[in-house]
Amino acid sequence: MMDNKPEECSVCFNDYDDNQLRPRTLPCGHTFCSQCIDNAIKNGQLTCPSCRAEHAATAATQFPISYAVEAFVRKLKNIQLTAEEVVPAKPYEGPARGISKKLHSLVQEQKSIISTLIISCEEVLSQLGEYRGQLGDWKTHHLQLQNRLYALVEQNKSAMKLLELEDTSVEDMTTQGEEGKTQLQAMLGSFDTVNTPQKVDTTIDLADECSMKVEDWLQKCQTLFPDVKTVHTSVKVQETIREALEMMTTETGATAEPVYLGDTATSIMKKVQEITGQIPQKQLTVEDLRRRMREPVKRLMEAGRVLAVQEDQDGRRSARITLQDGQLYLHPLLRQPTPAHAHTLQESEVVGVLEPSCTLAFLDLGWAGSTRGRVTIRLTPDTPLARQFVLLCTGQRGHTYRNTKLLNVEYKGGPGEWVEGGDYESNDGEGGAPLLPDLQGQYRETGRAGDVWARWGPGGPRCAQFVITTRDLQDGFPWPNVFGDVVSGLDVVRAAVKHSDITEVTVVDCGVVLPL
Repeated sequence: MMDNKPEECSVCFNDYDDNQLRPRTLPCGHTFCSQCIDNAIKNGQLTCPSCRAEHAATAATQFPISYAVEAFVRKLKNIQLTAEEVVPAKPYEGPARGISKKLHSLVQEQKSIISTLIISCEEVLSQLGEYRGQLGDWKTHHLQLQNRLYALVEQNKSAMKLLELEDTSVEDMTTQGEEGKTQLQAMLGSFDTVNTPQKVDTTIDLADECSMKVEDWLQKCQTLFPDVKTVHTSVKVQETIREALEMMTTETGATAEPVYLGDTATSIMKKVQEITGQIPQKQLTVEDLRRRMREPVKRLMEAGRVLAVQEDQDGRRSARITLQDGQLYLHPLLRQPTPAHAHTLQESEVVGVLEPSCTLAFLDLGWAGSTRGRVTIRLTPDTPLARQFVLLCTGQRGHTYRNTKLLNVEYKGGPGEWVEGGDYESNDGEGGAPLLPDLQGQYRETGRAGDVWARWGPGGPRCAQFVITTRDLQDGFPWPNVFGDVVSGLDVVRAAVKHSDITEVTVVDCGVVLPL
């Protein structure tokens, strides 16, 4: 909706002025007065009152003044003043008394030059203000990254301290064990030299005492080692830091190649975008994601900075779109804050490319604290159970398979082995109600490894649950209601089946492959 009163702040409804209410423009493009921006900053973050975009901010002064809005307000006030005055007599338009026409022409020419320069100054001042706001954002992001790096370093120090304490404890116990072993060897030799009953009794007593000490040492070793906290902390910290390092795309000390900035008439921020390869926010479309996507878009995709957003009466949800091995993946819609640096497009646009039917979905399985692999499933086109599976992989209806656990395994280790999951409601096997009113359709009946089917049938109260067959069925009736088959990652499912407790295996993430 267009603002019918651009001269006033849309938050406090006061007219802009040149003091506390100066207009300032946020990186998302919306303008508000300085006072309202200061009031909206909480914990170093500013949420735009119009589009809800998140910006790192500590004060309104880091955002550029909108000189264009100020100029408009001044012009509007002048127009209002003129309208209120009595129209004066037509002023004398000839040259001032004592000035020739030639000199008057020179004066008018100089006034025109100065007016043009003033406009140019205001435009560049506006650009500098916007650029300074961008620099402020970058400085804030660097500080946030620095704090996160410091936190990683502190975690690493804590893990190393635990390892050092554990190593010291192991060293002490090793010394005790070696001393005990030496004593036992000495006692063993003593029995070869005893020649009187008295010496035998004495040697046996000493041997019993030495044996008790060694047995106590053995028990302590079993009880003390390994220290669960030390080992778990070390492994998790190593994984976290390793993942952070693998995400680094440039080498330390690397210098960027020089970029030709082209026409000097280009605005400062457009030059910044050329240098950084950035794409202006709110200008990303589905067309940008097509096969021959531009390199800046590809970098955004690989960094996970492209989001599909959906807004309804309950608020805003967003879904990551990622690029891996040349494939585009749409992850489930979640209620999560949209990062200030993210590039967004409407989820309805993205879902539009999935119709009339999506044929590839994925489930990421994990256990023991880490993701173990991706299972890609080819769905039978135009079947209701397949459409429901897509809805639960994308979260379009608010529910998703994400964070659900596998429920049970049947025929474990034998023909027809299968595993069940997908209870998005209660996560215990008692839920999984249908999302679509009618799931009846033409479904296959097979008994092959990799089949994906509905155990409870298309009309059951738990028909959102799914089953994946992991071993071929050799005899007996084939499985009914098959609506898909695993095309990659069946080894991940088989590894999950071998896990000691199948309910510890979870769907860490899910989604669909975008057919772009």
